[in-house]
Amino acid sequence: MYYPKVNRYGTSQNDLRDSKEVFIQSTDGILLRSWFYENNKNKTTILLFHGNAGDLDNRIYKLNAFKNLNVNYLIISWRGYSGNKGKPTEHGLYDDARAAIQWLENRGIKKNSIVLYGESLGTGVAIEVAQREKFAGIILESPYTSIEDLAKKYYPFLPVRLLLKDKYQSNLKIKNLISPVLVMHGELDNVVPFSMGKKIYENIPSKKYSYFSKFDTHMMQFNETLVAELRSFLKQTN
Repeated sequence: MYYPKVNRYGTSQNDLRDSKEVFIQSTDGILLRSWFYENNKNKTTILLFHGNAGDLDNRIYKLNAFKNLNVNYLIISWRGYSGNKGKPTEHGLYDDARAAIQWLENRGIKKNSIVLYGESLGTGVAIEVAQREKFAGIILESPYTSIEDLAKKYYPFLPVRLLLKDKYQSNLKIKNLISPVLVMHGELDNVVPFSMGKKIYENIPSKKYSYFSKFDTHMMQFNETLVAELRSFLKQTN
């Protein structure tokens, strides 16, 4: 489930200016290597929870897009990723995410100014920590209903319910969201079925928006159309 050494994101842009490397204290004495960019002209902050493969460098193209949206951002690397100590687990990642939120709050950035951005595996983390909390917004890129549902797709002959320790049951938690949500999913996703993203969208009880692309695979293209959707959503959260 966790592939910190695997790069599924292709070659990323290497030019990332103005970001500050910070280390955020999580549970179990683990420090999370993170990048923070602060735009003094705008206090909306995107907090990015990345997926199950690769490291911070593989998300530079997204961070550059965020900068063009005139926002702050914080991207954290999970325990066991990007040289961090520890082993990734479902509850460990939840602890890491909450530590990042607390770090922002300690800087005076409140939840109602934070947009949680979950990418693939990170969507389950974003949904978990957003339950019954009022954030500025939530962005879910390529979300799944649960890891159990995904495992059944890939291993239909195994008793996955008994074997899985980390289940990320977003399908059960989605009803607890009270923040506005943008769901983005490619119809050609060959990792997380598009039907899962659509089901997540349909079951969101709060104000919701969608960007469903006919031609995107699991790693969505940060083209002008997608960035325009992000910009529009961020305006709705202000």
